[in-house]
Amino acid sequence: MALVNENFLKLSENYLFSNIAKKVNAFKVTHPRAKVISLGIGDVTLPLPKAVCDAMHKAIDEMSKAETFRGYGPEQGYSFLTEAIIKHDYATRGINLENGEVFINDGAKSDTGNIGDILKHDNSVGVTDPIYPVYIDSNVMAGRAGSLESAKWSNIVYIPCTAENGFIPDLPSRKIDILYLCFPNNPTGTTLSKESLKLWVNYALANDVLILYDAAYERFIQDPEIPHSIYEIKGAKKVAIEFRSFSKTAGFTGVRCGYTVVPKDLNGFSLAGEKVQLNHLWNRRQTTKFNGTSYITQRGAEAVFTPEGAAQVKANIDYYMTNAKILKKGLTECGLEVYGGDNAPYLWMKTPNRATSWKFFDQLLYDTAVVGTPGSGFGPSGEGYFRFTAFGSRENTEEALERLKKWI
Repeated sequence: MALVNENFLKLSENYLFSNIAKKVNAFKVTHPRAKVISLGIGDVTLPLPKAVCDAMHKAIDEMSKAETFRGYGPEQGYSFLTEAIIKHDYATRGINLENGEVFINDGAKSDTGNIGDILKHDNSVGVTDPIYPVYIDSNVMAGRAGSLESAKWSNIVYIPCTAENGFIPDLPSRKIDILYLCFPNNPTGTTLSKESLKLWVNYALANDVLILYDAAYERFIQDPEIPHSIYEIKGAKKVAIEFRSFSKTAGFTGVRCGYTVVPKDLNGFSLAGEKVQLNHLWNRRQTTKFNGTSYITQRGAEAVFTPEGAAQVKANIDYYMTNAKILKKGLTECGLEVYGGDNAPYLWMKTPNRATSWKFFDQLLYDTAVVGTPGSGFGPSGEGYFRFTAFGSRENTEEALERLKKWI
């Protein structure tokens, strides 16, 4: 008899975005003529940059010839890509990394969930709230979250980030072993200053806390004073793992590529209190359970760092950030409280008339055929908020805003 991992039975029936899709599909059945505009799920709409496509076409041609064909690649990623990442994403910011500290993956979502494989099941976890649901759900699956009590998991410390505290998390009220930080933040679209991030690094150094830092949206930062990497803070390589993605920055949502940085200076601890290098453990995990990202995909990702690719990626980011400006200006003119959207492709809006997040979702969908994301889906502190994304086309963004203005 095969027994199941009963931690999976603790999860809600559906992932947040699956619930949204079900509601939208039901609406389409009853309103077949309605033109639904989605500003909800953070999927991109612009095509891949030409430099990326050209590089992938060239790689496909290589794969069609015996003399240039490639089979299994290194699980950690090809050196041509890891070296480009180190040179362009880190060295330019004064951060020194080695080749063996960067691991190529099939998107940041995978590694933010899988990183728990190398961590003990009874570590206590701290999260900023609201939060990307994968952080919570993956810990529930691992048996690390405890039991669900009044919409919160008993072994998870929730650190509220709301308008009242400027979306800047306070230090946790009780001891934690692992901390998730995501900045620019999904879903609130807000950022941390270098001083605020330094506070967290120093806290982690003083308390032996491992920081899991999701920097998937760092390319959207417009303010030169805001750090792009946690490793810009002195001592961070001793306490932090960083996750990044090509999904939103270069349109790889359907191609799948990202990377994780695990510094060799970073240690966990055995039950006996001995230091254990997390880089070694993660490398061992990857060589056992991951067969590497495809050569064709990695050649496409490498092209992001060419002069042509960098210019094309910047143009796409500028396009989305212009959408964010249009949305924020229009919603603010309607008298709504809107946050984010300045250094991230997400806008975080207080629901009008104190409506609950899901009630506002339903009203918005059935009255305007516009889709967003209920804030409560991101955690208890998300109740009363609503997320819009700037990843739509310009035409749909402007049309959705006009519908919202008339409706509000």
